[in-house]
Amino acid sequence: MARAGATALLGRCQGRADQPLRSRNGQERNRDLGVHIGSFGFRRNGGLVAATKNGFCYLDFETGVFSPIADPEADRPETTLNDGRVGPGGQFFAGSMGDPILLDRLDHVFYRLDPDGTVTALVDGIGTSNGLAFSPDGKTLYHSDSLPVVRTIWAWDHDPATGAIENRRVFVDTHHLPGRPDGGCVDAEGFYWSALVDGWQIARFDPDGKLERVLSIPVQKPSMPCFGGPDLDTLYVTSIGNGGTVPMAPDQPLAGGLFACQPGMKGLPEPMFAG
Repeated sequence: MARAGATALLGRCQGRADQPLRSRNGQERNRDLGVHIGSFGFRRNGGLVAATKNGFCYLDFETGVFSPIADPEADRPETTLNDGRVGPGGQFFAGSMGDPILLDRLDHVFYRLDPDGTVTALVDGIGTSNGLAFSPDGKTLYHSDSLPVVRTIWAWDHDPATGAIENRRVFVDTHHLPGRPDGGCVDAEGFYWSALVDGWQIARFDPDGKLERVLSIPVQKPSMPCFGGPDLDTLYVTSIGNGGTVPMAPDQPLAGGLFACQPGMKGLPEPMFAG
């Protein structure tokens, strides 16, 4: 069970919203795919696997072509797949949410996509599926629900070989924190980072769920932290520019921007989808 305590360190993550994203060689590349993408992962066979409004798909970034795999909510046009991540065993996990979000709907689902294209419903009763991450040994799966009435991060025992999860327990209840758990990641030390949307903060929790530090973000709605860079020592944070379940505060010129800082620890390399 998590505990919300005093922060050990208060830092700040800086960024610029007016600078275009460029690759290491300075080239900027974009694809207008014509469909909402909640998340994606890289494939061992090349290209991407994506969780979208139209279900799970393969994506060839070079051509922009989608190849459908399966749509577990094809009969529910009011939903979309949201946050997701490739697990250490090569499966892809993602959950659904309302499109648009309805604050009283807890009927969405957390799924696993296996490399053979099989989709398994793992957990139901979800409001807005978010915060997916894995411990460094792959034996713990973290997952959050950022709907205001839930705002909880859970942990499960995870079998990397099969992708099965069991023994669900509360990792962090964020009702006493300034913000709700949106996207998440785990660093090389096994600490979980959560974007506290509407809280202007990124929080770092130790493996027991104790709040270890907070990074202040100059926007109301940080949405996803991840580590990158050649040494995986840069923390990148995305943010929401408009929308969400709580109105945007005024005077946020950097809202929607991408931020970066070096918090003094490294992240984990992302696994690739085995399909």
